[in-house]
Amino acid sequence: MAGRIAFQGELGAYSHQACQQSRPDFEAVPSTTFEEVVDKVAKGEVDLGMLAVENSTYGRVADVHSLLPRAGLHIVDEAFVRVHVNLLGVPGATVGDVTEAHGHVVILPQCALFLKKHGIKGKVSSDNARAAREVAEAGDKAKAALASELAAEIYGLDVLARHIEDQANNTTRFLVMSRDPDHSRRGVGKMITTFTFRVRNIPAALYKAMGGFATNGVNMTKLESYMVGGTFTATEFYADIEGHPEDPNVALALEELRYFTSEVRILGVYPADRERGQGQA
Repeated sequence: MAGRIAFQGELGAYSHQACQQSRPDFEAVPSTTFEEVVDKVAKGEVDLGMLAVENSTYGRVADVHSLLPRAGLHIVDEAFVRVHVNLLGVPGATVGDVTEAHGHVVILPQCALFLKKHGIKGKVSSDNARAAREVAEAGDKAKAALASELAAEIYGLDVLARHIEDQANNTTRFLVMSRDPDHSRRGVGKMITTFTFRVRNIPAALYKAMGGFATNGVNMTKLESYMVGGTFTATEFYADIEGHPEDPNVALALEELRYFTSEVRILGVYPADRERGQGQA
């Protein structure tokens, strides 16, 4: 094994699948929460952490976005996983036997049409792979899990219905986190720079801060805002841009950004996996 990579969930989770896809030579280490993933990386118990940040159907994973700025870690890669939701049941069960489908709160809305069509009630579980394990342990044909085929293989379940997600482009984006930054140019495609910033308390500060990216031709692919300290008066912004901080146009845009902000923090510089992500969609 080249190293160890922690993920949120149990063996068979989509985050586990992301680890296999992005770092196939690493040992995948299950973790209960996103915070536990970050903690394991920070303490050196593992080399890397895999964090889900957004899904094309459900939207952003709010817990992770609020965790990233204060995690003290660095983004070194991104990965896109095509999320195929499957209905998993105990051996011998059929779709008609199932009355309850257990899955994470994020996965349930992604297959709402299928569940409604078959009169199956969705039940929230802390993790899709855990739901698969518990269904296997229960041995009840009326209970099923919404999870990956990897989970079915690990826990000895039958795939009762494949690819039941409502949206054909159901994809989750993951970020690979490290204790140490890597701002080197690598890969064969575009680089992505992710950063957070806080604007100064002056009129039109955000508009002026963003102006440098437009005038310098820098493509901003993500901009989100978050309250700071649980108040409505302080706001932090999270952004992704295409390019490397040393690119002349990016350097100029970041310089202008700093003029209108009280804090700018680079969270990571890493190769774009977005063409592959779009291809999987």
